[in-house]
Order: sequence, then C-alpha cells, then structure tokens
Amino acid sequence: MNKKVVTLGDVMMRLSTPGFARFTQTETFKIHYAGSEGNVASALAGWGVPAVHVTRFPENDFGRAATESLRKFGVDTSSIIYGDERLGLYFLENGAMQRSSRIIYDRFDSAFSYIKPGMIDWSELMKGARWFHWSGITPAISQGAADVCKEALLAARKQGVTISADINYRRNLWQYGKRAIDIMPSLIELSDIIVGGVTDFENCLGITVTDFEKGCKEVQKKNPAVKKIANTHRESISSSHNKIEGMLWTGKELLKSQQYDLTHIVDRVGAGDAFMAGLIFGWINEKTEKQTLEFATASCAMKHSVEGDVNVCTVQEIDAVLNGENIGKLLR
Repeated sequence: MNKKVVTLGDVMMRLSTPGFARFTQTETFKIHYAGSEGNVASALAGWGVPAVHVTRFPENDFGRAATESLRKFGVDTSSIIYGDERLGLYFLENGAMQRSSRIIYDRFDSAFSYIKPGMIDWSELMKGARWFHWSGITPAISQGAADVCKEALLAARKQGVTISADINYRRNLWQYGKRAIDIMPSLIELSDIIVGGVTDFENCLGITVTDFEKGCKEVQKKNPAVKKIANTHRESISSSHNKIEGMLWTGKELLKSQQYDLTHIVDRVGAGDAFMAGLIFGWINEKTEKQTLEFATASCAMKHSVEGDVNVCTVQEIDAVLNGENIGKLLR
C-alpha cells in the first residue's frame, strides 16, 4: 500500500544561542531550518516513509539552503516553489532550571506569506498520496496561505487522501485582519484527524470547555469528518525537567500513554511535531490505536534529547525507549 505523505507549510531559519546563553550575552548563533509541517515530513522521511513537503522559498542562497536542509533528511523537495521576498527567521534562547525558554519571530513578508492559489497543482500532487498534513500555523500567516491550505484540503478530500491537522493556535501570528475563528472551522471540517487541546478548541472552533474528553465530543458534533483527536499533556517542573504523556480520543474512548519523566532537556522545540509524525507513522503502518499513541509519545519524549527542531531518532531507538530498553546506555 502506498504510504506517501504530503505536507504544506512555511520553513524558517532558526537562529539559536549556543548552549544556554541569553540573547543579551551571545555573540554567535547556531543555524537550523525548521517549520512545523516540514519537521513532520523530515521525521517521517527518516523513518522510511515517502514524504513530500510543499512550501515557497526566496530565490536566493537562503532558500536553497533551506531546501537542502529538507533534502538532507530525505524529504522530496520537487514541489517547492520559489519567488521574491525573504526567508522567515526565528530566534531561540534555551531556558534552564527555572528560567523559561524564549522565541522571537521575524517572519513578516516571508516568501511563503505570498503563496497564492493556483501556484501548486494539488490535483496532480495528491495522486498516489496516502496522507496530507497541515497545521494551524499555515492559515495564520496570510490570507493567501489560508486559501492555499483550503485548496490543498479540497484536492486531498476529492482523491480520498487521509487528512491530519495540528490545529495549534498561535495568537501572535494572526496579523492580517482575520481571526482563527474566521478561518479555521472551514479547514478543520475537512480533516479526519486533529491534534489540539482545549485552548485550541476555544480559539479555533469557539468550543469552551475545561475537560479534554468533553471538548473532543463537542468537536466531533460540529465536525463529523473528524474521527480521532490527540494531544499531549505536559507538566513543566522547570525548563530542564518536564513530564509528558499522550492522549487519544478514538471517538469511543480516551486512551492515555505511559508518562515520561524528562530531566536535563536538550531542546523541546519540535516535540509536538515529533508526536504528530509518530501518529502518522503508526496509522500508516496499521498499528493499533494504543500502539500508535505509545509510539507517538515516545517519539515526542525522545525529541527532547535532540538539538534542532527535527526528531532524528530512529524507529528502533524510539521502540527501545518505549519498551524501556537501552535507557542511557553506551551502545557500541
């Protein structure tokens, strides 16, 4: 069975301070390229799943470097388009102990924000695809990005492609005159599987609840196409010490994963994307709901040990952690 996954979304240059230096201290930055959907595609490609990422980059060396960063992980970059404008940036200061991590975005007028319907032949791209994934970040960037997301969803739905969405609400991104509640409902109603929490339900769908399971039931009442809803629950003891577990509403019951006690965190950015990639991987490989949730949560946990936004841990490493094997050992 074909396993091709198509993702759509912006990719930025990440500039992070070395180690745990503060913005006001550093004289250098470390470069990574990152974007939520691209992170998902990169993880899946590393696990042997054919993954195509669609985005729009500037026609310059930074756009080419960002393309190469995806290609390095095995992502198919043949559907990326190029134009004027610039590559978006974000700056990361990693927190430690009781000091929180900080992110500053600089993505105004990015090349991706100028993407428009008709630039991508979605009908052709969805041929032979098994899965399409988008996130709430994409329609928050610009009206054009929202319109292209809708265009892709309609093409995927027409060809029977499974659709997943991480509907993560980012308040600071909605700056083009529309609110999430104006745009997101018509996109979510076309999706089969979503990742989100009660805050996302409120801001993206107008559903106000405090209980995740109750919220899931309300989401499905409004959106019959949505069959499954997942999320992670994080307990932040400090920047260096978190506890995390996964939750999955199957449409009938709420499943919970084992909890991971994460001490001495290296980098938590992209952990949600590692969780999303794990869900897609599990379902594409026809794992049970419980197996899929456990793999996704273990993937999320392992991402905290990896620098950069992409989970570069292998399936074997994730399975070993899931099964409590080789924890902290020196393997040679």
